[in-house]
Amino acid sequence: MPGRPEIVCICGSTRFVDEMRAANRDLTFAGVIVVAPGEAGESITDEQKTALDALHLRKIDLADRVLVVNPGGYIGASTSREIAYAHATGKPVSFTDPV
Repeated sequence: MPGRPEIVCICGSTRFVDEMRAANRDLTFAGVIVVAPGEAGESITDEQKTALDALHLRKIDLADRVLVVNPGGYIGASTSREIAYAHATGKPVSFTDPV
């Protein structure tokens, strides 16, 4: 594998955690470095949500491209902001399902 592997940031609703884990696994086995949303596992405070959202934008900064995991075409408000940020910073964005 010459050079640095591609870095992909996974975005999507936390309701799709299983689908995001599957995408992470598939990309990893394909030789891709994956950065993904942090998993809180339980309800979090508004302050923690704000901090995690800001951290995820930094993950997008590190990535070569963004993969949106969106079963059924669903894209929530946070994911929409992440997509807009990725576009604004020139990152290519792809989707697992048609939008």
